Amino acid sequence: MESVIVAIDGPSGTGKSSTSKAVAAKLGLSYLDTGAQYRAITWWMISNGVDVNDADAVANAAAKPVIVSGTDPARPTITVDGADASGPIRTEEVTSNVSAVSAVPEVRTLITELQRSIARGAEHGIVVEGRDIGITVLPDADLKIFLTASPEARAARRSGELKGVDVHATKEALIKRDTADSSRKTSPLAKAGDAVEIDTTELTLDQVIECVVTLVDERRAATGAEKGTAAQ
Repeated sequence: MESVIVAIDGPSGTGKSSTSKAVAAKLGLSYLDTGAQYRAITWWMISNGVDVNDADAVANAAAKPVIVSGTDPARPTITVDGADASGPIRTEEVTSNVSAVSAVPEVRTLITELQRSIARGAEHGIVVEGRDIGITVLPDADLKIFLTASPEARAARRSGELKGVDVHATKEALIKRDTADSSRKTSPLAKAGDAVEIDTTELTLDQVIECVVTLVDERRAATGAEKGTAAQ
């Protein structure tokens, strides 16, 4: 099978993580959750007393933590300075501060280089999910997909994941996060011009997965045909 790099972007609650992991597992590809890396560096900043609202302080500390991402879609892992961070990075404190930390240019530069290195090292290909993959991190990805969904659908999904959380409050938080991510000066959340947009509002997870798998298969077939033609 042709090696393939798939970039899946979109805001929270559109099904990025579930879709990306399932597609990677189904096609034998590696998987990278770039959002987890920004959460990891945010958690490190908070844990080490760095004021996350002080861009200069965040920039000066950005290179200190060592973040390592496991790329097995069945068991994706993330460690910070050798410690498992998969649980701590999902706290509300990290969620409410990750936009501020990830907006710092020095942070984005370091994390982007880490992401590119991981993608380049994926022997059989990789599915990389995030907010700026197709635009900034991997602009030459073989396939770019942008997942969307209505704010109501996204809020309902996120509230379902976080049991007992108010749907309205979740919706407001998601909209606030969208605004922050879309308006930041460095690598804002945006759809690449050549990305395939999939609205997941009315689709089941299985339907979204099947749609993406089909797109990847088509891209692989096209790449193989192009190489065959070039070799003639």
